[in-house]
Amino acid sequence: MTAEDHHPAVQIDVVSDVVCPWCIVGFRQLDLALHQQNVLAQLRWHPFELNPNMGPEGQNLGEHITEKYGSTVEQSQQARDRLTSLGDDLGFTFNFSDESRIYNTFAAHQLLDWAESQGRQHPLKLALFDAYFTQQRDVSDIETLLDVVKTVGLDPAAARAALESGAHIKPVRDKQQFWANHGISGVPAMVFGGKYLLTGAQGSETYAQVLERCLAEAA
Repeated sequence: MTAEDHHPAVQIDVVSDVVCPWCIVGFRQLDLALHQQNVLAQLRWHPFELNPNMGPEGQNLGEHITEKYGSTVEQSQQARDRLTSLGDDLGFTFNFSDESRIYNTFAAHQLLDWAESQGRQHPLKLALFDAYFTQQRDVSDIETLLDVVKTVGLDPAAARAALESGAHIKPVRDKQQFWANHGISGVPAMVFGGKYLLTGAQGSETYAQVLERCLAEAA
C-alpha cells in the first residue's frame, strides 16, 4: 500500500466507561467504518464514570438497572438480548447472566491514564471491555486489573506502582471535569476532528459519513 492510498489520520476522541455496553458497541461500529473507508484514526480514550459512587462490592446489574433507570425485569432482559445480538454481529461477546454485576471503574481509569503514557492505552481499553463483558470479571479488583494489564504487554509491577502512587487520580478527575464542562453527560461520546460530536452508538454508516466529512475538510 502506498502513501497515496491512505487518507490523513482523523483524530477521534472517545469519552467512555469500561462497564458501558454501548461504548464497546459504538467502538466496534466505528472500527467497521474506519476499515470500510480505509481511514486511519488517531484514537484517544477519555474517562467517564457511569457510577462514581459505586461501593467496592459492586451491585447486581439487574438491580442496578432497575434502581437507576426504573426498568422492569422484562425491559432489562430485552436490552441485554438486543446488546448480545448487536455484539454477535460486530464480533463481540456479551455474556450477561443473572449474576452479572456492575463495578466502580475509577482504578481502571487511572490505569488507562497510565497506559497512555506507555503507548498501550487502546489495547488495554479493549482488554478491559473483554474482561468485564465477555469474561464477567470484577474490573474494580486490583489483582484482576493487573492480570489484564499483563495480557497487553504491560508490566504489572509498574501498573501497581502507578495505582499505589495516586499519581493518576488528579489527571483522571481533571479529564472527567473537562468533558463534563463541555456538556458530556452520557457515553459513548465521540468527537471527530475536534469538532463533530456524536453521542451514543450511532452505527457504522453514520460514522462513515462523519469520517467522509472530516476527510473532505482535511483535503
